[in-house]
Amino acid sequence: MATKDKMQTTAGSWALLGSTVPRDAFVVSLLRKAGAVIIGHANMGEWASARSKDYSSGYSARGGQARNPFDLSITPYGSSSGSAVSVSANIVPIAFGTETDTSIVGLSIVNGVVGIKPTVGLTSRSGIIPVSENLDTVGPFGRTVADAVHGLNAIVGQDLDDSFTLVPGRRVTKDYSVFLSKKAALKGARFGLPQKRCWEFVTGYQRNLAIRVFDAIQTCGAEMIAVNFPSVEDRISNDGKWNWELGEPHRSEWTVVKVDAYNGINRYLSSLQDTKIKDIKDIIEYNEQNRGTEGAEAGDLPAFASGQDNFKEIQATRGERNEVYQNALKHIQTACRKDGIDAAFKHTLHNGEQVELDALLMCDRRGVGQQMAAQAGYPIISIPIGLDEDGIPVSLSIHHKAWQEDTLVKWASAIEDLAQSSIGHRPCPTYKNCSSKNIPPRKV
Repeated sequence: MATKDKMQTTAGSWALLGSTVPRDAFVVSLLRKAGAVIIGHANMGEWASARSKDYSSGYSARGGQARNPFDLSITPYGSSSGSAVSVSANIVPIAFGTETDTSIVGLSIVNGVVGIKPTVGLTSRSGIIPVSENLDTVGPFGRTVADAVHGLNAIVGQDLDDSFTLVPGRRVTKDYSVFLSKKAALKGARFGLPQKRCWEFVTGYQRNLAIRVFDAIQTCGAEMIAVNFPSVEDRISNDGKWNWELGEPHRSEWTVVKVDAYNGINRYLSSLQDTKIKDIKDIIEYNEQNRGTEGAEAGDLPAFASGQDNFKEIQATRGERNEVYQNALKHIQTACRKDGIDAAFKHTLHNGEQVELDALLMCDRRGVGQQMAAQAGYPIISIPIGLDEDGIPVSLSIHHKAWQEDTLVKWASAIEDLAQSSIGHRPCPTYKNCSSKNIPPRKV
């Protein structure tokens, strides 16, 4: 996120060191207006984890390896790694990150913090080094839902430089904190629990922890209802793992991301001064000239095991929004909205009456629910509920449709209140394996 001050905005790469941004990113200007003290840029997965297929999550050439405060040998995930870690380690009360697909919520889950991934267009992306205009969104990390909500309040706003914030039907609440609730609000609620390729792959201690919370939710008078995404076999791989290259090119999220990244990164770079890096081709060449630090080719660095293969694929698209791109964009949005999340909200009661569920709940460390929401452009809030058998945080994520952040705040805060009274407060970091320097960190 660009800051027009003495700090450097580089996406973790040495390539942009010394460059000058034209202005603060729009959300940064809103934060300053709200009185926030910005103490620094956090470390991240370099270039928002978009440069390589096989890479060390949370690593950047400038910042090194971000590490999970619960176990420094374990991945913190990415790309907004330092933001989640700084809140988890109690360095700051609130931090901000961007999400294309899993880069806020996925990190919140394994670092034991609250993360809010807003609807695409609720928060501006102008002045932020992009990946995809169709998927990118900016959101807060906090130790509690209330903390994160106050962060969200500060960055919501329409921006003439981001057309997604100007779309008809955009629904905004002036103050999301008025929807903060206690566990009593759960009475009478109906929550859906997606099963196929989602809940069915949640096992062991994660599953047991989630069941404890689900049981407590039902004790409060709410219902837990098994549901499925009708498009699940199209949008989620059969092993229940995150995969943005799933599907043929005309049905693939990666098709959209590649083209968007080419256009968005080039547009951002063209606005910079005091740098020779003006497009993605320049980045690729810089990395090739500095292989010892930037890992241009497979085998150069363990942090970038496959080199910069994604960047090369992005460059090859030349940003052409051709028929394949248009078909892919239409397909992923329809499959994840109308035939995915929207459909999962519709439930038929035993008497034949069709009702709309209040939210979807997931225990989503594998990231497949986040991937559905990313392609739909829909919001999520994640809340920590405890630790697994290895001492790594476990979280629940609450999902909804576009512009329903106020509803998500209500349910997330109510479930947080319930979890704190029945299981305990947010776990604190334990800093296991504090001398670990392994790259890449172990996956969970």
